[in-house]
Amino acid sequence: MQTKPLLYGLIGFFIGGLLVSVAATTFDKPQSDMSQMTSMLENKTGDEFDKAFLGYMIEHHNSAVDMAKLADKNAKHDEVKQLSVDIVTAQNQEIDQMKMWQTEWGYGASNEDHTQMGH
Repeated sequence: MQTKPLLYGLIGFFIGGLLVSVAATTFDKPQSDMSQMTSMLENKTGDEFDKAFLGYMIEHHNSAVDMAKLADKNAKHDEVKQLSVDIVTAQNQEIDQMKMWQTEWGYGASNEDHTQMGH
């Protein structure tokens, strides 16, 4: 009588493994934020493209600045630390430029498309 629980356990284990392997090979893997941003731009043109592009690039540059600040504090090599300082300087200048264009072109300081990506 002790074989039934063992048998049921083994059957459940194999069925669970089968379901996990099917799910792993069937479902799409999530895209990176950059891949998602790129795909969100593919069907846009004109002002719609420019507005979305600037919004996504500002977000991307802000992430680069955040990463560079971590590198400046945590990196071992001076070359990486110097690179991080250069990145912060360059990216902040580009962010300022893009925000100025958003204002000049009437796009506002945010990008509504970010809500579709969970940002």
